Amino acid sequence: MKSRISEVSDMAKKDTMNALLKRGIGENTAEILLTKYSTLGAISDAGVEELVSLGITEEEASSVISKIGKKTASSRSEKPKKAEEIQTPMELVNVPLELSDEGKRLKDIADRKGIKIPLKIIVDIARRLRNADIGEDVYEKLIDVAARMYEDHRMDPNESAGIMAAQSIGEPGTQMTMRTFHYAGVAEINVTLGLPRLIEIVDARKVPSTPMMTVRLLGMAAEDENIARRVSSQIEMTNLLDIASIQTDITNMRLIIRPDSRKMDARGVTPDEIVDRLNKVKAARGHVEIKEQDIIVTSDEPSYKKLQVIYDAIKGVKIKGLDRIFRAVIRREEKGGKWVIYTEGSNLEDVLKIDGVDRSKTMTNSIQEIADVLGIEAARNSIIREAHNTLSEQGLSVDIRHIMLVADLMTNDGLVKAIGRHGISGRKSSVLARAAFEITAAHLLHAAMIGEVDHLDGVAENIIVGQPVTLGTGAVNLIYTPRENKQ
Repeated sequence: MKSRISEVSDMAKKDTMNALLKRGIGENTAEILLTKYSTLGAISDAGVEELVSLGITEEEASSVISKIGKKTASSRSEKPKKAEEIQTPMELVNVPLELSDEGKRLKDIADRKGIKIPLKIIVDIARRLRNADIGEDVYEKLIDVAARMYEDHRMDPNESAGIMAAQSIGEPGTQMTMRTFHYAGVAEINVTLGLPRLIEIVDARKVPSTPMMTVRLLGMAAEDENIARRVSSQIEMTNLLDIASIQTDITNMRLIIRPDSRKMDARGVTPDEIVDRLNKVKAARGHVEIKEQDIIVTSDEPSYKKLQVIYDAIKGVKIKGLDRIFRAVIRREEKGGKWVIYTEGSNLEDVLKIDGVDRSKTMTNSIQEIADVLGIEAARNSIIREAHNTLSEQGLSVDIRHIMLVADLMTNDGLVKAIGRHGISGRKSSVLARAAFEITAAHLLHAAMIGEVDHLDGVAENIIVGQPVTLGTGAVNLIYTPRENKQ
């Protein structure tokens, strides 16, 4: 436990060091500050005098406070911190779960009766009882029913939770269709659903077969179609051939680029932007000019091969937008009437940097990308959400806890692992379990060469050797000691 706390503390200090360096504070000064303080908030609260006592000059202390103190202090004075705004993992552990008056009454009844149920259940019940005019007997009945339901839903000791989860997901999976569907309400963008989507989720594919994003907008961008289109044009990748045609003038050894004004207006591109991008292409650099409505790229030597090289280099050049976002379509939501951007392709990191994008509600179906950008907990939630939605869209009902167990198993060591030979199944400690799954001879040969021992703890290996599995009644050993006959 102590090592875990020190790990979290080191992470917090590392994050604070990066934050200090980004604000222009010198590395030596930052290291001195971190000998006593682990968060920006603690540094800003300390004040100039305390910082000077650590061994830095008064001028440096004032500079530190001016760079981080005002912002931190003002945000703290305006409103209390939310859980997502807390800077260190240790602080996040101590966020209190506040109880309303109804919650306190329910908790008092539970304590009086000796009923032990999670506080989250009490909070959920209290939220539904808000401002309800009911008597004490109803509160007691609610606690009794909640306790009974909680106990009924708990897993029995030594229950085979993993096998039940696998069966609960696998059996409905056999009834799923294998098709690629149009995304609901967006006919132009396809998205893989059904069994292929479930397979790529549990296989932890690096890139989904049909990557897509749902980009929600903020402020005027969500209300005004023109502003939403402007944001969309910043996201969608625009190549030269998307907005212009290229003609080859062999007589004068040049390429004539004829921009389409309608397409350029739709994507918010100007001729100067095209010229600027073409000048960054090595083959065309210094030989680009605008003549009337056309853009001319000349060859610096009279060679057909050189002209072809220039053509190949400029025809696919990116003029505007983000890499890997091939299309962006805007649609108005039915509820609230806000504009939303749906993309073909995914680039979460760069999309979140675009002004007007709601960073807290923008989603991608690429789980590995979420893990890289937002972290492993976000990836776990994404696995649960994507798997649950995939099953629900087929009209299949699977208990969310089975999906949560699979998601926990896939992400429990900080990386998104596949459930298969190259992931969880291939990393089992049991030799016989690995051999029973795939490539039997190779597993057995390798285990024999290194002298690996199988302790027969799991299901598959016990079935192979013909003895009861260590689950349910097989997990319990009964010992009978007969009484001595007293005469």
